[in-house]
Amino acid sequence: MAPLRPRHITTFANEALDTFPAVIIEGARQVGKSTTAGELAHGRESVVLTLDDEDVRAAAIRDPATFVAQAGSGTLVVDEIQRAPDLLLAIKASIDRDRRPGRFLLTGSSDMLRMPGAPESLAGRAVTVALDTFSQGELLNRVDDFVSRVANNTNVLTGFETDFDRQALVDRIVTGGYPEAQSLSTRMRDLWFDAYATRLVTRDSRELTRASDPARLAALLRLIAANQSGELVRARLARDASMPETAASVALDLLQTMFLIGLLRPWTPNLTSREVGRPKAIVMDPGLAARLARLPASALASPLGSPHLGGQVEGFVVSELRKQSRWASRPHELFHFRDRAGLEVDVVAELDDGRVVCIEVKAGATAKSEHFSALASLRDRLGDRFVAGIVLNTSQRALPFGDRLWAVPVPALWEV
Repeated sequence: MAPLRPRHITTFANEALDTFPAVIIEGARQVGKSTTAGELAHGRESVVLTLDDEDVRAAAIRDPATFVAQAGSGTLVVDEIQRAPDLLLAIKASIDRDRRPGRFLLTGSSDMLRMPGAPESLAGRAVTVALDTFSQGELLNRVDDFVSRVANNTNVLTGFETDFDRQALVDRIVTGGYPEAQSLSTRMRDLWFDAYATRLVTRDSRELTRASDPARLAALLRLIAANQSGELVRARLARDASMPETAASVALDLLQTMFLIGLLRPWTPNLTSREVGRPKAIVMDPGLAARLARLPASALASPLGSPHLGGQVEGFVVSELRKQSRWASRPHELFHFRDRAGLEVDVVAELDDGRVVCIEVKAGATAKSEHFSALASLRDRLGDRFVAGIVLNTSQRALPFGDRLWAVPVPALWEV
């Protein structure tokens, strides 16, 4: 049995459990929520139960008050809480009687704040810890925190070099971060991705809403994967999936609820009144995205270049940055920027002090002056708020390109 890889979010989650009455670990199926919850419960007086077990679920539904009281003074760990959402009312009532920290540790494969029919949000009583698939740093046993390190000192980029080449990066993309996928052959990994996606859109979606249409849901998921990190135009997606726009909006919300897709919101720094307000969309795991789009490593790494490589690399970068933001030493939020004049930046990381690290993503190995035009424009507008403008590409060494501008290899995300 392979040893467990440490998750970088564990320290933060332990602190939350020592502070608040309830902690909810949320994330997609098979990202390691149950394992992480077990590690958090280890060393604590606790009762661990999963609502995937039919008899446990029946007991929770029959007598919620008794069910939530069974851990006594310890921690009650309830896995897959979305299977019995009415249990949240009993948890709320129990917390209102006793607000000791660490009373409940819940996991869910659905976003509780988006879940249709959830009777209670536990607002003011619970905090949410997001768990993603493995980051590259977790896979390599490194604490990856790129934005914080650049924000602290851009000199960390000086002289940076990596052994990662284009093929190695593509291999990372198509493998993705699901724990189960790490040790599988290419053929078995593809089979696993196919089965995973099919079961989620066919069965799990129906548990959230009977109005789910698995065929349309699968079509939308494939369209987003094929346009990884593209702007989300609901009308266009609805047309391409042959469904009404209202139905497409419901389906997109459902894909977010199951943590299959994520959105990168537009950044509006009041630099101009003409920013475009559409988010960008990604399939959260790059390996799943590549498989859904039927883009094997051989196609993405072709010497002729794949027309899809740019989007897949950008989706991979966004995914890694989203994961790192969960445990970053310098809190920050991620956005993209685009105005109607054509100024566009793939990722804007805004720190809590208002400063920004701006990132462009290119699939090529050669940095060109024109790659920095949007970054230079934002630098000149933002002044001291602008920490660095970085073009991430498939080269193997970092190069300065002017005042606070850098061309940097993608693996710097986890190697810096």
